Amino acid sequence: MSDDNNSISNKSEYGFDPTYGYSLHQLIDVPPPKAPKDFDGFWQKRYQNALTVAPKPYAGRINSDNPHWLIFAINYTSTDNFPIRGWLLLPKQGAIKRGFIIGHGYGGRDMPDFHLPFENAALLFPCFRGLGLSAQAGISTDPYWHVRHDIDKLDRYILGGCVDDVWLATSAMLAFFPHLNGHLGYLGISFAGGIGALALAYEHRIARGHFNVPTFGNHPLRLRLPTQGSAKSLQQFYRSHKKQTLKILRYYDAATAALRITVPMHCACARFDPCVAPPGQFAIYNALPSEKQLFILDAGHYNYANQAHQQNDLLDELNIFFEPLMPTAAAFDFMC
Repeated sequence: MSDDNNSISNKSEYGFDPTYGYSLHQLIDVPPPKAPKDFDGFWQKRYQNALTVAPKPYAGRINSDNPHWLIFAINYTSTDNFPIRGWLLLPKQGAIKRGFIIGHGYGGRDMPDFHLPFENAALLFPCFRGLGLSAQAGISTDPYWHVRHDIDKLDRYILGGCVDDVWLATSAMLAFFPHLNGHLGYLGISFAGGIGALALAYEHRIARGHFNVPTFGNHPLRLRLPTQGSAKSLQQFYRSHKKQTLKILRYYDAATAALRITVPMHCACARFDPCVAPPGQFAIYNALPSEKQLFILDAGHYNYANQAHQQNDLLDELNIFFEPLMPTAAAFDFMC
């Protein structure tokens, strides 16, 4: 996609332009919003509380003829005694030298991602609370309602619980594999990208991360941009509860959190996206203060001609980006 011409067609099907008229130069300039004064205090307290929770992880083998992976159904306990379920993949060949925690979009997930290229790695796929295998009565699995769950309560808003689930996934992974301390990575797409930014701002047990078309970036801006998906639900709620909604969402802004991420990061941000406005995605990337890499997608949440090629190129980049998680031979011998 050129800087001046969006080659993705069918803008009119949405009733708005999913590029929002932003050039690449303008996207790279989108800043994060101003943080509440007690933003760090709020999240540090929450993180310290999560560290006191014993995840008590359990993994049960699932019979499968997958040629590369041993597959396990896993569960662990998150904050509020919430049961989190998902999958754990372990390599059939080679030692486990690094680990990945891999989130999901707002559609949830019904299986692990078997196509990821990471060798010598344990892959943990948690379903965030209220979604997928972690569905629970009283919490809607529909993104339209899930994103509003307890939005009027700063400490109880569902997104905060999902951030806790990432932190407890980290604790669970290290309970399974203590030798992976310092050798963990995180990957989050869309919903899990935004949740991951909030988590990695304070989670220093994860050494590298990747966000793919991450959401929840720059709420004051994204609340003004026409959109589909969960952001549209937030906009509709915001119109009737402006002061209250923005007061809460300021604490759940992924771009504000990204300013506090100190580990190397890789981001895939889209120029065209009808569900997660590109300015919000780039606000997250722009805010990252340390080592970072950017992969530009033609589109997000949209099928396009060059999609498979770009996804393959992205996987190649990620394979290289996460190589430093692998310990040297001498270090691995010491770890074991």
